[in-house]
Amino acid sequence: MRWKDGEQGGNIEDRRGMRPRVGRGGSIGIGGIAVVLIGYFVFGVDPGTLLQIVAGQDGGSYTQETGKQGAPDDQSGKFVDVILTSTTRVWTGLLQDTAKPYREPQPLVLYTQATGTECGTGQSAMGPFYCPPDERIYIDLDFFNELSTRFGAPGDFAKAYVIAHEVGHHVQNVLGTAAKVQSAMQRAGSKKEANRYSVALELQADCYAGVWAAQAPAVAKGKITIDRSDLEDGLRAARAIGDDTLQKETQGRVVPDSFTHGSSAQRVEWLRRGFDTGDPAACDTFSKL
Repeated sequence: MRWKDGEQGGNIEDRRGMRPRVGRGGSIGIGGIAVVLIGYFVFGVDPGTLLQIVAGQDGGSYTQETGKQGAPDDQSGKFVDVILTSTTRVWTGLLQDTAKPYREPQPLVLYTQATGTECGTGQSAMGPFYCPPDERIYIDLDFFNELSTRFGAPGDFAKAYVIAHEVGHHVQNVLGTAAKVQSAMQRAGSKKEANRYSVALELQADCYAGVWAAQAPAVAKGKITIDRSDLEDGLRAARAIGDDTLQKETQGRVVPDSFTHGSSAQRVEWLRRGFDTGDPAACDTFSKL
């Protein structure tokens, strides 16, 4: 994947090295963090959702000093900026003639270890996540090392896929899909039924990541290149973070009824489908419920 000539839009807030301020109720306790980590790595529940639940239970308020705004100077920060800017260009074009045109997310936050969000205190061990209330993506860049060493998914496109997946959740927020799914999950008659909606939402975000990858080179006029070998890096990452793979790794058994992100095979299928079609309309995961 070639990306170094890509455009930097500077929609980044760099909080690396900063710590969250503690407001009323203090920070999320060890028990709360454990709930989030277990939920993410064992059951695949989205960290942003879990943070809102845990923060509400703790009764805490979470504030954060504003970090440096603009285009980062370091290599890792530049990479995130280029990919995020590319997603904005792609989705702006794809949704420009629709009833709900794309709006840029609030500045993506780079942080170290922990940071304040409107979903509670984000922890690096949760991996990257999107927080719907503040429309921000949060990333501790150490996760990319984890992606390579723990999950066996090296390569720039594997990292780009993670960013594009979180942007996919923002697209769902813009289109109103996320709100509809949340409402459907609340009406669901069982946890199993609610999980099916969660899986569809996550697989659609995977598909949207593939759509971005298909569209990005043309939109960037060749300054970003993504080919089939790069796609394999992304598929390897998708395979490594499927619910069945994570459950087998962490608890030694697979519980399909508890899936919230989809199996490895499903995640691979929908990322590939988005890449092969380049069309958001091909990402109707909800018709498969």
